Amino acid sequence: MSEESGNAQTKPLKRVEEGNRESGENGHITKKLKSDVEQTGDERKLPKRKVVLLLAYSGKGYYGMQRNAGSSQFKTIEDELVTALIKSGCIPDNHGDDMKKMSFQRCARTDKGVSAAGQVVSLKLWMIEDIKEKLNSNLPPQIRVLGLKRVTGGFNSKNSCDARTYSYMLPTLAFAPKDYGTENFAAFRLEPETLQRVNRLFGSYKGTHNFHNFTSQKAARDPSARRYITEMTCGEPFVRGGAEFAEITVRGQSFMMHQIRKMIGLVIAVVKGYSGDEVLKRSWGEEKVDVPKAPGLGLVLEKVHFDRYNKRFGGDGLHECLEWTEEEQAILAFKEEHIYPSIVETECQEGSMASWMATLPIHDFEATAKGAQDKDRGQDDDEGNGSDSAL
Repeated sequence: MSEESGNAQTKPLKRVEEGNRESGENGHITKKLKSDVEQTGDERKLPKRKVVLLLAYSGKGYYGMQRNAGSSQFKTIEDELVTALIKSGCIPDNHGDDMKKMSFQRCARTDKGVSAAGQVVSLKLWMIEDIKEKLNSNLPPQIRVLGLKRVTGGFNSKNSCDARTYSYMLPTLAFAPKDYGTENFAAFRLEPETLQRVNRLFGSYKGTHNFHNFTSQKAARDPSARRYITEMTCGEPFVRGGAEFAEITVRGQSFMMHQIRKMIGLVIAVVKGYSGDEVLKRSWGEEKVDVPKAPGLGLVLEKVHFDRYNKRFGGDGLHECLEWTEEEQAILAFKEEHIYPSIVETECQEGSMASWMATLPIHDFEATAKGAQDKDRGQDDDEGNGSDSAL
């Protein structure tokens, strides 16, 4: 059979399918992708596109960020978000049961009670009108969609993220001498010399270290335990609710489960006099070191960074840089209304830091026995996943 006769036989088939196909470059026939257009109940055709959502939320009352299918009694931030997406007409109902159908991914998995001012999730959704307004109308006040941007089809918020910045707000009482009575919580004020020492200790974390002692179930020689920290500082104290607080900022490429809270917990133990400065360097070695884990209250995912993506696609004329300068005022307003008051009120009422400090004497900072790290495991058994979060 000749090439011409073969083409002639296929022409009727082309006409039959032309409603589902369109011409591509050089006359080639290309099939429309199902994800490009979806059908809604009222027969309107809407484009389905990959986007990122900028989320802010107060984690109080929620069992973390990540949705756990079949665990409806433990409500998470993603449970609320998925419900809002369905009610707003952004995704089909069945996508809520299988989030892979909308290519959903989060930058960081925050733990129970942990808040976020700059969480970013990527997903495919129908580009309805007034998406942000409709989503927020179906979300509780303590969860807000503050921004939305189109991204490339292959974008994955977790894998495309270069670095993450967290803050940790704590009462300065944490840095008081160990014999200082916690009943004087509101009266304590941090001395400038103590703050300088705190920042010297936090500064020692900068660079690449082996943090196997700052998480669980990581062997000392596991390459994934090596993490790169670019910044860790404690800011000037301030007074809220009659008590003095300070905010610690830490930025790194990625963090492991419990890592940030243990980094802070160990510095507090050193400043209070339970161990010497040398324990930090020893904790990066292969031996097992008993590292206390500070409370989860006060930890906030501040920002996620996409430097490589912005450099490659931010200036191509088709996509936007994943920076949120226009949303900064909204982010700050949300923190002032929902995150900071919740942290201060809970700390003043429940005294989580004071209760945790009372456990520091049971830690043996010279211990090298296997399992020494498990003394504080009962506080929270999960704060993030092994590579995208550390709370």
